[in-house]
Amino acid sequence: MKFCSDPTRRTMLATGFGLAGGSVLASFPSIAGDRPPSRDVRLIVPFTPAGATDLLARGFGDALAKRTGRMVVVENRPGAGGNLGAELAARAAADGHTLLIAPLTIYAAGTTLQPTRAFDLVRDFAPVATLARVPHVLVTSPGLGVADVPALIRVARERPGRIVLASQGVGTISHLEGALFQHMAGVEFTHVPYKGSAPALLDLVGGRVQIMFDSVAAALPQIRAGRLRALAVTTAARTAILPDVPTVAEDGLPGYAAESWVGILVPAQTPRADVDRLAADCRAVAAGPALSARLAGQGFEVDVRTGADVEALIRREIAHWAAVIRRAGIVLR
Repeated sequence: MKFCSDPTRRTMLATGFGLAGGSVLASFPSIAGDRPPSRDVRLIVPFTPAGATDLLARGFGDALAKRTGRMVVVENRPGAGGNLGAELAARAAADGHTLLIAPLTIYAAGTTLQPTRAFDLVRDFAPVATLARVPHVLVTSPGLGVADVPALIRVARERPGRIVLASQGVGTISHLEGALFQHMAGVEFTHVPYKGSAPALLDLVGGRVQIMFDSVAAALPQIRAGRLRALAVTTAARTAILPDVPTVAEDGLPGYAAESWVGILVPAQTPRADVDRLAADCRAVAAGPALSARLAGQGFEVDVRTGADVEALIRREIAHWAAVIRRAGIVLR
């Protein structure tokens, strides 16, 4: 399989979630008094701007800069379903200055889906911390004319292959959620992968594709504006940000569940002291009331885990998605 990558887009963090197109973030006095400011921190985002991972990266990076006194540079490296950014991070110097904000679920699933990819999630990275769970939602363009999961299944069975399913990219959680849905519902969609959430949502709003599984964080502005219809969330329980939207399982596909985690990884040989320091920073930053409230309002569920807890989560995710992929017969095309 051949993947293409977008040109590198580098931005400097500005306060909040704004896409800061080249602006510079001034260094803040460190509140970790025993650690003076040092080199910039490079925060690699393996997707395009404006998606869930990018939004989380900008809020987290701004808070990290304020805590540490270092300038945090967000570097968008989209392509290959998030793999290009991961490959770049895996090859970076293991000195604690290059971080990958990682869609852990995608990379865990890729262990089964892409056994020959250029990096190994367990071998090539040291997990630092989880930051949040990212609920996903099944959204449709209003023009499709379906209001719930049973209606979507009915229309899909009447028109096999004619409903176009967008995704964030081949092998992403967005892709896998759609494949799992098709398997469990016994329907067939036409899959169109994009290089991230933002361009896919643009085409969904424009009616060029009809449905998509995407993060609540990315889709929420379009849902609130009435440009997209939220049919169901993929999590086992409803999410507080969309309390009136049922789960896929309760609205027609019992047993359906998919969850996405985002965390911080560093190259595997990063000294343990640096990993522990970064983990402490992640925990402190995510616990800050301003950031946690903002993330919750954006559709994230803050959930910080460090050390052995992250390693155990990654192992569980690898095993879970391996079983789902094999049971559903999901292959990359």
